[in-house]
Amino acid sequence: MTRLFAIGDIHGCYSLLKRLLEKLPIDWQTDKLIFLGDYIDRGEEVKKVVETIIDLKSRYKEQIICLMGNHEDMFLEYLKGFNKILYLTLGGNNTINSYGGIQNIPGSHIEFIKSLELIFETDEYIFVHAGLRPHIPVEQQSKDDLIWIRESFYESDYDWGKTIIFGHTPMASPFIRHNKIGIDTGAVYGGKLTAIELPNMKFYSVGWDEI
Repeated sequence: MTRLFAIGDIHGCYSLLKRLLEKLPIDWQTDKLIFLGDYIDRGEEVKKVVETIIDLKSRYKEQIICLMGNHEDMFLEYLKGFNKILYLTLGGNNTINSYGGIQNIPGSHIEFIKSLELIFETDEYIFVHAGLRPHIPVEQQSKDDLIWIRESFYESDYDWGKTIIFGHTPMASPFIRHNKIGIDTGAVYGGKLTAIELPNMKFYSVGWDEI
């Protein structure tokens, strides 16, 4: 049986990511690992996080799904010259510092970020960074909502017929409702980095006290 593992917002917390990956009982022949976005910004070890995920993707290819978060989108806009101050004030300076300057970011890392998907869907689950706009079909969702939406998604009882697995909104513990599960548990704010295993709905977390 194929199991699905998903990891919430990492934000440059490489030490937590490394320890969490060691905890996950993934069978790389059959299971899939989905990253929900926001690998960069705020934390101090962005480069190592991106290197780790790129390495996993190169080794396990179809078993790794990497989604885009709002911070990856802001980074790409920053490279185009848009919203520079906004990006830097929301933690982008830590990404640039992690590489020792914008000029030192490898082209392969930029191409990786450009390649990120907005959504991953199975028969039972929808994986997305932030959420979905209620009363709008999945295929008609806007990019902005998929990577930015908050209360109007997670406070809604609207049912898309599948369970939504999302990050983006940090909470003290996993957010569990009948049709949605949030797994951003605020790693970069001193909380934990959390993963979920499906369909067993088993959670794995690593806190700073374990590093």
